[in-house]
Amino acid sequence: MKYSNIFKGKFISRPNRFIAYIEIDGCIEVCHVKNTGRCKELLIPNVEVFVEKNENPRRKTKFSLIAVRKGNRIINMDSQVTNKVIHEWLLKGNLFTEVTLIKPETKYGSSRFDFYIETKKGRAFIEVKGVTLENEGIVKFPDAPTERGVKHIKELCESIKEGFEAYIIFVIQMKDVVHFEPNAETHKEFADALKEAKEKGVHILALDCEVTEDTIDIMDYVKVIV
Repeated sequence: MKYSNIFKGKFISRPNRFIAYIEIDGCIEVCHVKNTGRCKELLIPNVEVFVEKNENPRRKTKFSLIAVRKGNRIINMDSQVTNKVIHEWLLKGNLFTEVTLIKPETKYGSSRFDFYIETKKGRAFIEVKGVTLENEGIVKFPDAPTERGVKHIKELCESIKEGFEAYIIFVIQMKDVVHFEPNAETHKEFADALKEAKEKGVHILALDCEVTEDTIDIMDYVKVIV
């Protein structure tokens, strides 16, 4: 996955979940934040960020925040890109063989899962979660309580009863991490639901990504501790 029109900037502040003030070439620009998580450990004043310029005159903001530099690594924080890179990864024949259908955004129960898959051997639902929270190589999700995330897990468990396979894929939006684990300190209910889902047969996967200033691509499996 490659972005276009990428500019370097300096993070100034984030007055709300949706916008941030970024200094680009000496000018302060209002920038759309494509991630509603807290991201407090990433968005620190004066940190280097990477933004994408949009030429659409109807947009309220000219720039969208894509990635941030943390130490020696670049972390992608675009929550909308994770489904795109997983879709690309699936189309390359990863995870499933003999795929006959890949359908994004498919409703099941009161949830809408990110992907519905049909193969010659069965059917599956996939829910994708982007991960940006990292500390000493350990990555965690979520960085804020997510009742929606808990609901998705429970509905995936229900789908197994009806003969579907079920997957939760955590897309780690960076490289060189040690392992993934649920963030029980932030949302114990989510961590407990994930553990129960594993016991009921939900496949829990984590994949890291090679991230540059203007690209992000799925790379390798990462150890999951639930």
